[in-house]
Amino acid sequence: METLRYLKNVSTLRLDQETCIGCGMCSTVCPHGVFVVEEKSKARIVDLDGCMECGACAANCAVQAITVTPGVGCAAYIIQSWLKGKAAASCGC
Repeated sequence: METLRYLKNVSTLRLDQETCIGCGMCSTVCPHGVFVVEEKSKARIVDLDGCMECGACAANCAVQAITVTPGVGCAAYIIQSWLKGKAAASCGC
């Protein structure tokens, strides 16, 4: 989802591919298509800047291969920009 951006290269999302078992749950629960899991493969992050740091991927990872600090990438700003427009949105920081 290329339209969902706030700041580049600030996401706290991390994936430990050695720990990943390739179950695909991260790809299933991510609302922005940040992950891809190809057949017989482990997960890969394909759109780090698309991460709004909601934490769904980390909460659903059975082996704790994913870490993220929800809110650091300012998901609140992105949501407010949808509702109020960019001029009225704020990070709340």
